[in-house]
Amino acid sequence: MTATPVGTESQLVIAPMLIVLVAAAATLFLGRHPRARAAVSLAAGAGYGLAVAAIDWYIVLAPSAPGIATYQVGDWPAPFGITLVADGLSAFMLTMVAVLGIGSLVYSTRHLPGGEGRSYYFPLFHFLALGVTGAFLTGDLFNLFVWFEVMLMASYVFVAYSGGPQHTRAAFWYVALNLLASAVFLLGVGGIYATTGTLNMADLAQRLAEPAAYGLEPVPVVGLLGMLLSVFAIKAGLVPFQFWIPTAYRAAPPQITALLAGATKKVGIYAIIRLSFTVFAGAEVAVDLPLPVVDAAIAGDSPLPFVGAALLVMGAGSILVGGIGAVGRDTMEGVFAYSSIGQVGFIAVPVAIAASTVDPTLREFAIIAALVFALNHTLAKGLLFLAVGTVRSATGTSRFADLGGLAGRSPPLAIAVFIASLALVGIPPLSGFFGKFLVFDAAARAGAGPVLVLLLVGSLLTIAYATRMWNRSFWGARTDAVDAATIDPVEVGVLMVLAATIVVVGVGFDPVYEFAETAAEAALDTDTYVDAVDPQKASDLGGSSGGDH
Repeated sequence: MTATPVGTESQLVIAPMLIVLVAAAATLFLGRHPRARAAVSLAAGAGYGLAVAAIDWYIVLAPSAPGIATYQVGDWPAPFGITLVADGLSAFMLTMVAVLGIGSLVYSTRHLPGGEGRSYYFPLFHFLALGVTGAFLTGDLFNLFVWFEVMLMASYVFVAYSGGPQHTRAAFWYVALNLLASAVFLLGVGGIYATTGTLNMADLAQRLAEPAAYGLEPVPVVGLLGMLLSVFAIKAGLVPFQFWIPTAYRAAPPQITALLAGATKKVGIYAIIRLSFTVFAGAEVAVDLPLPVVDAAIAGDSPLPFVGAALLVMGAGSILVGGIGAVGRDTMEGVFAYSSIGQVGFIAVPVAIAASTVDPTLREFAIIAALVFALNHTLAKGLLFLAVGTVRSATGTSRFADLGGLAGRSPPLAIAVFIASLALVGIPPLSGFFGKFLVFDAAARAGAGPVLVLLLVGSLLTIAYATRMWNRSFWGARTDAVDAATIDPVEVGVLMVLAATIVVVGVGFDPVYEFAETAAEAALDTDTYVDAVDPQKASDLGGSSGGDH
């Protein structure tokens, strides 16, 4: 497989970003024309989906696909110019965003929050998508920081969107925490630049792999990577940085909460995988950190053992805190918010296994497990948060005490929520079964008995809160609120499409696994990534043409 795209493949890399950027500007100017604004947004969503599908096929999945494509913004070669890179890993992540984003966009045309905020809802939606897309495609650390900020600025407004005291309080803590995280992120980026002299990921990987050739001292990379890891853990909502999630998810509109849980959280996971395995894995740094409590140590010749140990602790804490917290909530969104904390722990654990092992086969398999579980989490949790919006708009409440009998009131709604709940639990043949099975298999292959016990406890907690939610909301006697409910058929239609996607991914799992395998290979193939970006071309400023590499 060649690393050099031909024809217009490199132009596809920037296409999704241009589509959402144009959509954001167009909907901003159409502020007083709600129907035109919605029509432009839906057209942009369809265009975004087609652009991502084109990246998937022409760059990653087709028999003659190059596997990776780059675009140099402004025709400036790496490492000086802004580099965008599409490979299997970024394409897999973009596909998740496209599926959930289009569903949330259609849902938004029917469930648009009221008030003056209607005029800027769709521009903010597209800016949020722009930030997420840019983060998945960027090829340098500083622009990763920039796209994080674009994504966060839109989400700040959405958390405070309704304007009530509760929403303002949630937005305050959300902004305060993320501003602190951004400051740490910027300090880490500055430290890496001071240490290595570059922020381009391919150039950075190359220099860390050959420090003597560049006169570098790679030892500080462990501390700097630790700073970045804490930032990405905050974005992903891993314990002990999870406390912003329940209030922020409750405050934001439900379709935005679906994106926050299903898409923006994955940006943190993506950044951990990309930087740990593609960029920093080649650094030869002796790590030997004693752990007196357990009479052990974090040891190795790269930063990866440190990443693995930190992620394992955070992932274990997330599984337990999220699962226990979800069991005790008295609202649907409360259950799903804490469930989201627990589920991201199931994603972090196999990434920790991949970072801790020296077996290349197990490392790849563990990353595949994390990606498949992340896909299921995006689909299932996105559906469930959209369902919360449907239930609240129809009944005026999401409290279990005021619900009951929803299954009889709207069987299609009940079927969609039931499928998503089963996917979280991991029932075959749904997508969640394969995600959970692969995570357990990765732990078993690693011989990690305590991790298997932890995953089993987390799975039992998932069964407990999913069953409790279903029994309290959909079974039982129909309450007055449910009896008087008017349920929007378009909203339910979106839920049914997502539910069908969960079933299709499970039943036709082979191509999904192959896509995830391609994504894992891309994450681990540093040489191909470096060759595609080719930072050495900076020596010949005339050697680039229109972004083609």
